[in-house]
Amino acid sequence: MQTAFVSYKEAVVISGRKLARQIREEARMDVEQWVAEGNRRPHLSVVLVGDNPASHSYVLNKTRAAADVGISSETILKPSSISEAELMELIHKLNTDQRKDVDGFHVVNVGRMCLDQSTMLPATPWGVWEIIKRTGIPTLGKNVVVAGRSKNVGMPIAMLLHTDGRHERPGGDATVTISHRYTPKEQLRQHTKIADIIVAAAGIPNLITADMIKEGAAVIDVGINRVQDPLTGKNRLVGDVDFEGVRQKASFITPVPGGVGPMTVAMLMKNTIKAAKNILTPPERIRMVASS
Repeated sequence: MQTAFVSYKEAVVISGRKLARQIREEARMDVEQWVAEGNRRPHLSVVLVGDNPASHSYVLNKTRAAADVGISSETILKPSSISEAELMELIHKLNTDQRKDVDGFHVVNVGRMCLDQSTMLPATPWGVWEIIKRTGIPTLGKNVVVAGRSKNVGMPIAMLLHTDGRHERPGGDATVTISHRYTPKEQLRQHTKIADIIVAAAGIPNLITADMIKEGAAVIDVGINRVQDPLTGKNRLVGDVDFEGVRQKASFITPVPGGVGPMTVAMLMKNTIKAAKNILTPPERIRMVASS
């Protein structure tokens, strides 16, 4: 759906939790149909190294989401003292096929994504893409700034937004600018001031402020930063965007938490189902589909 930007007194706050519930319901129905056809239930294996609380919380969200949509799962805990060789051996035992790569980080999957081919997309960029599409934010011919160039978030988001919408893996047909740590703040401001969409994924609190955006821009905040609350002294989560300031000028904005985070987990469930179908579909069925 393509809609024009209109002037808002205050941005529409996009609920990532609500969109994620929709996607998880789609995933649940997909799993039920797959299993009802006599196929093996999709299974997600997660390897967790060390005792970082944030990582444990994220993995717990994954396993809860898996149970919610009917995917079986296991969490393999390893100490931070594990050697790289031991860890690589474990990963190799679990996954020798890029079609099982539900994170979308395997070089084959990254290559296919860059060639606009159907593949396993990284969960966070795919979540951002789904937020934009399902909210009806237009991308065709629009100016986009992606703040952050990481190979698992910033780069894939830029790829999804700028590539051709007519290809096998349709893109957004936007004009995309990528900034990074060496982009001077004033230069970044020049780009964001003309951007229709800003995706902040740099890991810098308050990187994007209200004076840096134009009226009616859509702002997607991917950042997850823990900062100390000056009033309580406790840590709290914030994004890369000055939420309260930017919402006064933007047309759409995602909150932190409750924005991109839930979508990342939801898209991981979609990838798990896709991987199961890739791996578990009998060869004779593949031949029948190919010949039909």
